[in-house]
Amino acid sequence: MFGSPGSGKGTQSKYVVDWLKIPQISTGDMLREHIRLGTEIGKAIAARMRAGSLVSDELVNQLVYERIHQPDCKRGFILDGYPRTTAQAQEMMRLLATMGAREVVIHLVVDYNVIIARMAGRRVCPVCGTLYNSVSKPPKVEGFCDLDGSPLSVREDDREEVVRERLAQYEASTMPLIEFFRKSSERLFEVDASKDRPEVVFGRIQQALLKAGVLNSGVLKSCSVSKDIPAGVA
Repeated sequence: MFGSPGSGKGTQSKYVVDWLKIPQISTGDMLREHIRLGTEIGKAIAARMRAGSLVSDELVNQLVYERIHQPDCKRGFILDGYPRTTAQAQEMMRLLATMGAREVVIHLVVDYNVIIARMAGRRVCPVCGTLYNSVSKPPKVEGFCDLDGSPLSVREDDREEVVRERLAQYEASTMPLIEFFRKSSERLFEVDASKDRPEVVFGRIQQALLKAGVLNSGVLKSCSVSKDIPAGVA
């Protein structure tokens, strides 16, 4: 599943994991765990990081290969943070083919102006941590927390110039991957995630999985999350 900062990718991934009861595999989490445990792979990763080098595709591919062959992945899995390069994507396709599995690529498409407005409008209480949004969840008194009256602040990651830079980085790194899957995969689905509620966006993802042949309509109807989603969201 691909999605820019602010697209709701984390929320949608959790919906799919909870619904299909499959693991979400994070390459970042795996790298950190190997470093923590001091494994041979972890030592190699730490050495590259100390040298200021990126972790090689070969090493990341090896981690993914070992993880997706675990028993809990037999019914499927979501890859988080992988692939990040075209070379990784090619290796992923090869690995899946050896397992008799096929990919489904979900690309959450968003209007960047919507994301900038959404993220730049966020405010946080520095005391209690309550989040507000000047558009969707404004405080009762502008600029102050409803709960303790503290002045609200803007997180560094939510400043407009930072949001624009993060979106530019995402565009540069991810669009080549999307183009790769457009050419090499028959199951790339572009899902509009700009404005609707997360539940509605999830309904579109469910319909994409149904269209891809991953699910049948009986499974779709039995989904506990989708029962609150209005009909006809596809």
